[in-house]
Amino acid sequence: MHPQPNVNLRGVSFAFSKLHSGLSFSEASVERFFNDIFTLYPLGPQGELSLVFMERRAHNKLHGEFLKDFRPTDVITFPPDPEENMAGEICVSVDQAWEESVSRNIPFVKELSLYLVHGWLHLVGFDDLEKVERQQMRFEEERCLKHIEKLDAWPDFELAHNES
Repeated sequence: MHPQPNVNLRGVSFAFSKLHSGLSFSEASVERFFNDIFTLYPLGPQGELSLVFMERRAHNKLHGEFLKDFRPTDVITFPPDPEENMAGEICVSVDQAWEESVSRNIPFVKELSLYLVHGWLHLVGFDDLEKVERQQMRFEEERCLKHIEKLDAWPDFELAHNES
């Protein structure tokens, strides 16, 4: 028997899969982050929100298997399934977040948080295939990140590196 997951007032519970060996964080900090994001999108999907933190190779393979595109990407989102009580799944590439944070000279925690926000925005109905949709997605991403900044509600992501 599984313990009852923490369910917030919006009816979302969280399932975490840490598939990147160097990443550490407290699940509570990520739940707090999302609960603060949920206040901006009160009509989002309900059920279990699966968050998967992946290494690049596995993330690229997943991208290829489901989207027929093996190029590196930052976020893969699987849609809600109300019949299965799933709010959706957000799979992020931790390695991609690290590389982007270094190249853009921004904190790793903010880059990885951006990927989670981007995934959630897909789950609440935003898309980024067309130019106008991309502009709206970027606006919403910025809105979320400013909200988190104001609340100082960043997850406590830390990444240990194996130097080769």
